[in-house]
Amino acid sequence: MHNFLSGLQMSWWMFFDTFWALVFGFVLSGLIQAFVSKNQMRNALGDHSAKSVAKASFFGMVSSSCSYAATALGKTLFFRGADFTTSMIFAFASTNLVIELGLVLWILIGWQFAAAEFIGGAFMILLLWFLLPRLVSKKLLNSIRVEESQSSSESQVGRASLADAAGYTIGDFTMMRTELIVGFLIAGLATALVPVSIWQRLFLTGHGIFSSIENVVIAPLIAFISFVCSVGNVPMAAALWHNGISFGGTVSFIFADLVALPLVLIYRKYYGNLVALRLTLTFWFVMSLSGLVTQFIFNLFKLSPARGKLSVVTSHIGLNATTILNLAALLILAVVFYLVRTSKKNSISGDDSEFAKDLVCGMQVRKVDAAAMYEYEGKKYYFCMDGCRDSFAKDPISYLGK
Repeated sequence: MHNFLSGLQMSWWMFFDTFWALVFGFVLSGLIQAFVSKNQMRNALGDHSAKSVAKASFFGMVSSSCSYAATALGKTLFFRGADFTTSMIFAFASTNLVIELGLVLWILIGWQFAAAEFIGGAFMILLLWFLLPRLVSKKLLNSIRVEESQSSSESQVGRASLADAAGYTIGDFTMMRTELIVGFLIAGLATALVPVSIWQRLFLTGHGIFSSIENVVIAPLIAFISFVCSVGNVPMAAALWHNGISFGGTVSFIFADLVALPLVLIYRKYYGNLVALRLTLTFWFVMSLSGLVTQFIFNLFKLSPARGKLSVVTSHIGLNATTILNLAALLILAVVFYLVRTSKKNSISGDDSEFAKDLVCGMQVRKVDAAAMYEYEGKKYYFCMDGCRDSFAKDPISYLGK
């Protein structure tokens, strides 16, 4: 029981340390999502040229999403005309190369991991750019692609406001609350309850390059079975790092949120068995190789982080930078809530607004870009992904009563 309580305490302090970074990251992401429409993104991703891949990476980086929403948006972009490779690169960037992820990595593990996010991420994008067109052929993709109506146009997009940006911020927080809570809880409890010897048996150490290869291959498997994704897997990565996994293995685990089991099942539903299998194995390979290459680069320049013990500190609250930044974040969050509640435009639920709220996960979506729509009793409801729409369709009354 003592270890269990220590694990909960550690989870809390990890959240406390990173709260301000999460708020700042989500607020910035909300601003960008409000003022850059998905139509603009889709129109720029028609092929997998170097220019389109660069745009996909940039648009993904500024469009923070949980792994499920990123996967759904990647599918929507593809089915509405974007290139498959650039759509997948967009999905990867929007869940792995985002500001809040880098900030949380820096705070919990160190600046080297924040830098590795972008260095390893860039290498992974290059690998995806090279491999996906060769492993998933146009003929195969054309057999599953469903041409959707292009009835929505950029002229339908109105002028965004700060209230719209606030809506995206709250929507992203709401959408990712489960991943964040589960991620911090698992990390704290795993650190307190799982003996170091267990991790050392799972991840080889002391065998040079063989240990490094084993670590980067096994790390995505942990992500596959843990279901923790996006920013939520960073606390777990911190626990793995401080319990013996290699630097490259930790980086691979951070990138591996797109191979969690529920997402693999979603790929199967979206693209069929063959494409889902090739996509998953490709992701696994490039995540592992990117982690290994990143470790090699950091070792080459003698920048690899020193391993320390992940311990609970009970004196966080006080006259220190973390407390001050958290208070500033609370103030900003209060302003965000105020904008959402008092906006005359009512950007989340107003019938005349270009925005709508996904009643299942809470995410704000732009109607013309919504991944799914369902009409009930003469009114249209918009969703971030097919799964949310299907859940709503099974029992609309329970969601409308919220």
